[in-house]
Amino acid sequence: MINSEVKNKVIKILLAEDHNIVRNGIRSLLEKEPGLEVSGEAANGREALAILATGVETDIVLADMNMPEISGIELIEQLKENYPQINVIVLSMLDHEKYVYQAFIAGARGYLLKNVSADEMVFAIKHINTGGKYICSELAFTLLEKSIYAPEAPLSEQSDIDLSKREVEVLDLIAEGLTNTEIAEKLFTSKRTVEGHRLSLMNKTSSRNTAALIKFAIVNGIIN
Repeated sequence: MINSEVKNKVIKILLAEDHNIVRNGIRSLLEKEPGLEVSGEAANGREALAILATGVETDIVLADMNMPEISGIELIEQLKENYPQINVIVLSMLDHEKYVYQAFIAGARGYLLKNVSADEMVFAIKHINTGGKYICSELAFTLLEKSIYAPEAPLSEQSDIDLSKREVEVLDLIAEGLTNTEIAEKLFTSKRTVEGHRLSLMNKTSSRNTAALIKFAIVNGIIN
């Protein structure tokens, strides 16, 4: 049974966005929603980390991808390393799949486009705060269409590729959405070792990205 104090806990959000007008608009939107509170504002990733270093309580960091000094990806990686309890949601104009993959591989829990509705943003924040992951509906449908209409690669012809037991273990955890750091912790190894296995998997399967790697594994029955 969920403790009422936890259930009713205010979700504290740190905004990391270099455009003042956009940041002010997001703050105004979030402050109208009961149960949400903006705990701080930063114009770049470095400022966001400095705010957290002062001890400001934050549950979620809502961050842009393109920011000066420290990019969104670098911020996500540093937050994952130093503040693993904080969930990161990317809010960006960048809708190309490579940015989405990069964000989730780095450790983001959500990816929203800046034209997302207020209702969907609030839903994503609350959903992610309970442990879920989220991609905004517009982006999800775009990625789905690309997947449906993408030309099929001759994956079955590569089914004789020899993967080690550890590579299969890493591949299975990648498919579960774990980051390199999380995989390293589960397998009691180093992050660098996991990165080596990931690179080896990409090379052996001729996969251009994580999505292609997972698709290869599923088509060839390596993972279910």
